[in-house]
Formats: sequence, structure tokens, C-alpha cells
Amino acid sequence: MGTGKALTLRRCILVILDGLGDHGHTMLQGRTPLMAAPTPNLDRLAALGMNGLYHAYLQGVALPSEIAHFLMFGYNLADFPGRSYLEALGANITLADNDVALLGRLFCVQEEAGQLILTVEDPQVDDDTCLTLHREIQHFQAHGVEVEFIPTKSIQGLVRLRGQVSPDITDSNPIQEGRPLMQVLPLAGREADLAVQRTCRALNDYLLWSHRVLSQHPLNRRRQALGLLPLNAIRLQRPGRYKPIPPFAEKWGLQPLALATGPLYRGLSRYLGMTLLPVTDSAHPEVDLRKRLELARKLADFDFVYIHTKAPDEAAHTKDPRHKQRLIARLDRAFTYALQAIVPDPNLLLVITADHSTNSAGAMIHSGETVPLTMVGAFTRRDGVNRFDEVSCASGAFSLVRGAELMYLILNFLDRGKLFGLRDAPVDQPYTPGPATPLLKGG
Repeated sequence: MGTGKALTLRRCILVILDGLGDHGHTMLQGRTPLMAAPTPNLDRLAALGMNGLYHAYLQGVALPSEIAHFLMFGYNLADFPGRSYLEALGANITLADNDVALLGRLFCVQEEAGQLILTVEDPQVDDDTCLTLHREIQHFQAHGVEVEFIPTKSIQGLVRLRGQVSPDITDSNPIQEGRPLMQVLPLAGREADLAVQRTCRALNDYLLWSHRVLSQHPLNRRRQALGLLPLNAIRLQRPGRYKPIPPFAEKWGLQPLALATGPLYRGLSRYLGMTLLPVTDSAHPEVDLRKRLELARKLADFDFVYIHTKAPDEAAHTKDPRHKQRLIARLDRAFTYALQAIVPDPNLLLVITADHSTNSAGAMIHSGETVPLTMVGAFTRRDGVNRFDEVSCASGAFSLVRGAELMYLILNFLDRGKLFGLRDAPVDQPYTPGPATPLLKGG
């Protein structure tokens, strides 16, 4: 019988409030929507815990959710497979390891001086119209590259490339209305690569071909006769391809569960090897969040539970700071359950933060400010912070936390961090007990 003392199994519940951080706004007297919102439950959690600010990369860098999450979970940016690859996984679209995926989307352009100028980036069109037009541009082949447009939702789709192709290319999406559709080009330093050249030529031909086909389609001609804008172009962006990475459980020694919706977050969870439990979004995000907190507490077979809500990010994209302020106040109600049932359990570590800031005014899609971070558990220090927001948490004991430091801190407060420098396995891992190989008598 062994004489080693068994570790107490502590579990982490990580809540990511997507896009929670924000700019300060004049209409809120220089405060962010989070600072202006009444959040008594989040404030109480901050008062019970250890606080700081978090950025998944570098302060000032505006991150998309997929990269922010990837870095939060402790992976290297060089190993990121691309958003389109993750969305394909989340939408159950089959990709071979050598396939390249891109996000595709129908939109409206107008020809001016030989350029295709984006006029409406997000046209509101019925699903039947979208599917009809999608079918017309579904298959294309040039330069030994097979291009397939796979519809996913409304005007959106995924473009799958097969052949000798490469993801080391630029986007064609101009992002802002009034700018021209962009030529697909090789990334700097990749110009001589034949697969990159072939991919660029095939996609540029596909963009021009699809514009001709869509412009001539009777459905678009009828739309124009009725005074409606045609859906006459496709944009391509965020190319991606499979990259091998260690699963989350192998990397961090924690059995992970994901409670998240949307193809991006489902795909990311699958890519990292997380068990994905189906959950849904309703018109009441505070109710959805409470249900996820309840599930996280009950599902004791998993010692790392990732909870995600997109609601703050979506509220920010309305470009109304007061709408985001009201939404945050609603989400705060869900944390009554955390105070009642999660915090009193000494074996649970509750971590609350965001993946990035989403500005609810201004031209940027996301912004690069830090976001608040709170951890409440048996071993966290209590630092005197009593408000959960982007300014109050700055005076907390964590100060500034970046990137993979979040996961190392989680291991630390789960009492699972390995003393740096110990060699318990050929591949160094940051957790204990590690994957050691026992010495056998007579072996």
C-alpha cells in the first residue's frame, strides 16, 4: 500500500463574459458600461476574492474572441489554426488535414473605376434568397484548386479549398463600407511558395467569377427592379488549417467541460479536446448563465468547467453603451447562485473574467484595453477590492495578468501546480501529480 497523501480534488469554474470590457464614454461620465452598471453580486465576489486586470496578449491589442480564448487556455499563437477551421469544427463540416478553410459571406458591392466597392456589409436578406444564391457559387475549380462554398447561416458560409493550397494569404474583406474588395495576396515572406501562389490565383478568380454569376442572376435582377440592393459578391477572410496541439487535459492535467454555444466556441472546445455539453441561448441571458453555473457545480466528474456567454459582446456591437450597461446589470443576477452555492464550497475555485474588451462606441470592432479578473477560492488572497470593474480591479493583488499566466494561476489556486524544475516525466508539464512512470521491482 502506498504511503503518499492523496490530493484534495479541487475544481475550477471559469466564467468568460465575452466582450465585457469597454471604453470610457462621455454619456457615462467617462465610465465604462460595467463601471456604470449596478452589479452587487459581482462586487461581493470581488470583495471575497483576489482581483486584477487581464489581457490575453498585449495591452492595447484588440483581440478577436478565438485568439483571446486560445491564448487564455495557455496555447501559443504560432499554433493557432485559424478561426475558419474552428468554425468548421463547430458546424460539423468535414475538413481533411491539408484542406484550407475560409469564412465566406455574401454582401453588396458597386463597380466604380474597375473596383468593387462595398456598399452594404450586412444586408438583411431572407434565408431562401441566400440559399438560392449560395448554390450558384457553390463549386469552382482553377489552377488545380477545388473551391466549395458551404452555407452555414443566412448570408454566411464556409469556403473549403482542396489541392496544393496554403492558408498563408490575406483576406479579401474590406471590413468598412465604401472600401474596395481586396485582392488575395501572399503573406510577407511567403511570395515564392507555389502553394501560396496557386491559392491566391484560384481565390481571386473565384471572387471575380462569383461576382459575374451573382450579378447576372435573375433573383438579383428582380431585387434591383424593386429598388433593392443585389447580393452580388462574396468576401473571404480568416483562412485556417489544422495544426496538431496537445489536448487541454494533457497540457494542464485537468478534465475539461465546455458550456458554450455558437459554432466558434463549440469548434474551439472540440479542437482542445474538451467535453462539450449542449446548452442553448434564450432571450434571457441571465437565466442561461445561472443554469450554466448550476450545471458546472453539479458535474463533479470535470475539474475544469469553462462557461461562456456572448451577451456582453453582442450588446456592445449595438454601439449603445447604455444598452450594454443594462445587459451587464441583468447578467449580475445570475451570480446570486455563485454566492449561495459555489463560493461556500472550499473545493471550488471560481474565476470570472472576459476574453477581451468590446467598445460600444467608435469604429473599432473590439478594443485593446484590459478586462477585470476575480478569483475566489480556498487559497486566494483577499485584497480589499470591493467593486468588479476595469478600474477598481486594477488595485487588486494580481495587478496585471497576461496570456497563459491565467492557467498557471488556476493550477496554483487548485493546489495542483508543480514545483518548477522537477522532472517527473520526459515531457515537462506544469501540474502535479504528473504522468510519472513507476519503477517496478524485477522489471
